[in-house]
Amino acid sequence: MLVLSTGFVVGGLITQVARRFLPAGAVKEFLTTGVTPAVGPLPIDLIILKFAVGPVALDVSLLSLLGVLIAYLIARSLF
Repeated sequence: MLVLSTGFVVGGLITQVARRFLPAGAVKEFLTTGVTPAVGPLPIDLIILKFAVGPVALDVSLLSLLGVLIAYLIARSLF
């Protein structure tokens, strides 16, 4: 779980850097276009306490998946 989380954080960082610094074109669109599934808002009513959580979204792009792969390979080589 830690490897997956770390991979998505590193991949998200790589994606944001690519969105900012790559010149406009097909390569930038291919690498940085993502799917963003979202959940929420989720209302929770506990009689004495009522609140809502969300919306929670995850931006998954090709570079995010590359970050997960890199984190997995590093973790596998360490352990």
